[in-house]
Amino acid sequence: MIACPFCGSENPEGADNCEDCSNSLTDLSIPRPTTPVVHSLLKDRIASLKPKTPFAVAPETPIGEVLDHMIDESFGCVMIVANDMLLGIFSEFDALMKLNTDVAQHASRPISSVMTPDPVALEMKHKIAFALHKMHVGGYRHLPILEQGRLVGVISIRDILKYLTSHIMAEAT
Repeated sequence: MIACPFCGSENPEGADNCEDCSNSLTDLSIPRPTTPVVHSLLKDRIASLKPKTPFAVAPETPIGEVLDHMIDESFGCVMIVANDMLLGIFSEFDALMKLNTDVAQHASRPISSVMTPDPVALEMKHKIAFALHKMHVGGYRHLPILEQGRLVGVISIRDILKYLTSHIMAEAT
C-alpha cells in the first residue's frame, strides 16, 4: 500500500491517483536512483551522447551501392530519407536477415524494398534511460535522432555502453 502525501489515505501500490482525493500518485511509484550511474541515466539527455551524423540515402538508392558504402565507412545502419522526412532504416541485421547470401541478386533493387519502414526515433531532449529502454524492448541496436521532426543524428547501443563505462569508471575513482 502507498500513503497519499495529500490526504494520507492508503492506496494500492502502482495506483495513478488517490482513491479518496484524486491527486496524482505517479511520482511515488518511480524508484529512486540507487547509484550515481543510475541517477545519470535517468537525468542525462540523448544530446549528451553527441549523436553521430547519420548516413542517409534516398529510397531509390540501389541496395548494392548502400552496402558498399556501409562496408567502406563502417556504418552499422543507413537512414532512408526523402524531403527531409525519415522513411526507414536499413541495418546490418536487415542485411543478414533480408538479403543474406542472395545479396547479388538484389543489388540493383531500391533500398526502400528492404528497409524497415517508420523506425522508432527519439529526440535530443529524451533521456538516455528512455533510449536504452526503447532499444531493449524493440531489440534495436541503432536509433535515429530527430529535432523538430528532422533527422539530425543516430545513436547506437555502443554509444550508450561508452557512456555507461565512463560513468562507472568515474564512480570507481
